[in-house]
Amino acid sequence: MPILLTSTFLFIAAILVIYWLHNQAWLQIGTPPAVPPADGPLISVIVPARNEARNIGRCVTALLAQDYPHFEVLVLDDRSSDETPHILAQFAGDTRLRVLQGSELPEGWAGKPHALHQASLLARGDWLLFIDADTFLSPNAVTAALHSASHHAADLYTVMTGQILGSFWEKTVMPLVMTALSVGFSPARVNDPKTRDAIANGQFILIKRNVYDAIGGHARLRNLIVEDKAISEQVKWNGFRLIVADGREVASTRMYTNLPEMWEGWTKNIYLGLSDQRGLLLLGVFGAFLALMAALFLPAWPLLGLIWLSQGAGWMAWAVIGEALLVWGYILGQRWRVNRLMGIPGWYALTTPLGAGVFAAMMISSAWKVLSGQGVTWKGRRYDPKVIR
Repeated sequence: MPILLTSTFLFIAAILVIYWLHNQAWLQIGTPPAVPPADGPLISVIVPARNEARNIGRCVTALLAQDYPHFEVLVLDDRSSDETPHILAQFAGDTRLRVLQGSELPEGWAGKPHALHQASLLARGDWLLFIDADTFLSPNAVTAALHSASHHAADLYTVMTGQILGSFWEKTVMPLVMTALSVGFSPARVNDPKTRDAIANGQFILIKRNVYDAIGGHARLRNLIVEDKAISEQVKWNGFRLIVADGREVASTRMYTNLPEMWEGWTKNIYLGLSDQRGLLLLGVFGAFLALMAALFLPAWPLLGLIWLSQGAGWMAWAVIGEALLVWGYILGQRWRVNRLMGIPGWYALTTPLGAGVFAAMMISSAWKVLSGQGVTWKGRRYDPKVIR
């Protein structure tokens, strides 16, 4: 009986947790298509590029294909050592594009804030649109984003882009990361001006130039690796309007292509994005615990019931097996739905325990790296956590 009671308690807890994780309010505001205006404010699109030979050509091509009538593109080549400069040289004939050469990283600065700061000093637009080099826009993206930002009276308008997932590990881990983000940063609360919840997606941030200057720009965030979250906080906490929206129709991103890239990127993001907020950090630790439970216990639960049945436990063993299978069915159904929404074959739901284990390991590893003083490595640069978070 104690075994059955324990299983029943875990069954109820698992159903409640799975429901909670998969039923957070998420991206009520969209970025629908809009008709390009005859004219409009100048928009400066700024792209930091450090060793982005894999993506920069496609990124710039998509930017120059925008149907918005009044924009400029500034690409800051952040001392790349790959083919990035040669690829950018192929666009030299387009007067809308300016390729800038980044200076050496000064002491006390993180790489991306420094690159964005340099480019912003030369940008002439009334709006600044910060785009990552691994993000690719639809032709209507700038028009649609500006229209939606104006409609919602946004001072900073950021979107969650569609994720391009090619490899097995991307399809296994990234959907779980997206679910975790929906729990940790509810768009409903971020978009509510009465709360302090703030987040932005550095892959796509559209901000008014006067607001950017009013909060001190990236110079104020010079030592922050997770600069997108920091700029959203400065905007919202200084009384400006922050909007996070669904941008899957207008932008897509290929963040990582393999497990080592994903590991480096998310172990940097997860801890540094939560380190200054203990409540969210505790939630992240709780998430890691849940992920470990999913990775280790879920596969073992029905097997334990079968072992107990073989020892003559009878109906109680069947009850444990039934509870385990019901939990499995519920979580597989929820993960199937998430995967289909992200354009992934539904059967990847079967990889949930594996993905959960990787996610938990990334959470634990990222916390350990910083707390132990090992620092963080990103884009070939090493940062001391005592100086830069």
